[in-house]
Amino acid sequence: MRPDAGEWGDSMVWTTVVEARPFAARRLVCFPHAGGSPYFFRSWGKALKDFEVHVVCYPGRADRIAEPPATDLVRMAGDIARELRPLPDGRPTVFFGHSMGASVAYEVARRWAAEGAAPEHLFVSAARAPHLADGSPERAAALDDTEVLRTLRRLGGTEAELLENPVFLELVMPYVGADFRMVAGYAGPADAAPLACPVTALLGVDDPRVTPDQAAAWRRTTRSDFAFHTRPGGHFYLTEQPPFELLEGTAGGRG
Repeated sequence: MRPDAGEWGDSMVWTTVVEARPFAARRLVCFPHAGGSPYFFRSWGKALKDFEVHVVCYPGRADRIAEPPATDLVRMAGDIARELRPLPDGRPTVFFGHSMGASVAYEVARRWAAEGAAPEHLFVSAARAPHLADGSPERAAALDDTEVLRTLRRLGGTEAELLENPVFLELVMPYVGADFRMVAGYAGPADAAPLACPVTALLGVDDPRVTPDQAAAWRRTTRSDFAFHTRPGGHFYLTEQPPFELLEGTAGGRG
């Protein structure tokens, strides 16, 4: 492993293509929620004809089930950013992060900025602004699987009967619990330089975990355009109503 290589070395592939579209005008990179996998965005590739849709696969699930889950969100974002570079032909890339994925996408965008690059647009969904994330190692260590399951039931997004199935829980809890503890340990930067790209924040009106003020506070993360939209539904509003029209309207840097 090179000295600057990430926790998983250079051989890991962090993104998967939902539907190959090499001549698409733009690339969309989706960052799933805690416990999420690329399957969550499987319908987006067919729906968004202007994009080639890529989805980040965190370790410990899907094709990476044999790998240990990540434990540090910022470090993981650095590893993703190391692989995920601006396209050499200059085609723009849009980031979309949901819940935990919003924080991961933001941290990747920060690393792009440190190298003089930027996504065309950053979409952050169902997430508090990073300067409001006040996690700590102590809080992460105190989060047990009972509390993780309680939160999963409250947020929705997982069928209730699956959460009562011991075989299902044995399969998913190692990485779901690790993701939740990683979020609990994430402390966003309090004084980070604002991004150059536009940022759009989205929130379900009945989200039990994120308030409108916490989502609107993403305004601080950009020196470009900012927009805040509420949608019908809860934390997983995008399951029923994906925000395709907003993504398709990003051409030219507008949200």
